Amino acid sequence: MYQKIQYEKLNSRQQENYNFQKVAAHLADYGFNCLRLTDDWNGADFIACHVDGSTFLKVQLKGRLTINQKYSGRSIYVTFYEKGTWYIYPHDEVRDELIASGFMVGSVSWEKKGGYGWPYLTPALKSLMKKYAI
Repeated sequence: MYQKIQYEKLNSRQQENYNFQKVAAHLADYGFNCLRLTDDWNGADFIACHVDGSTFLKVQLKGRLTINQKYSGRSIYVTFYEKGTWYIYPHDEVRDELIASGFMVGSVSWEKKGGYGWPYLTPALKSLMKKYAI
């Protein structure tokens, strides 16, 4: 009855559910209880509520480092998993850091479409993102 699944064989919705369960378990180690949302409320896939009773994070679950104008100004955190590490970052803060470091600037994806994503973290991106690793 208990056989581990192969992530790659899951459909996209199943992968999203799987990733939510994984990051929620990881955030529990930091005092967060995660509540899954069914309707992408205010850009969030889930709310992470801290045991301090005053910290609530609206979190968007992604498959990679992603910046998108539709999340700007909404106090959204984005989380993704890469090579054994979960990252959770404040969208607008990281957007500004990336632009200041010259990432995305001048790209058609960012300038015309308002979004940018990286399929993997380069050494420079990994250095920038290390403070958001959990």
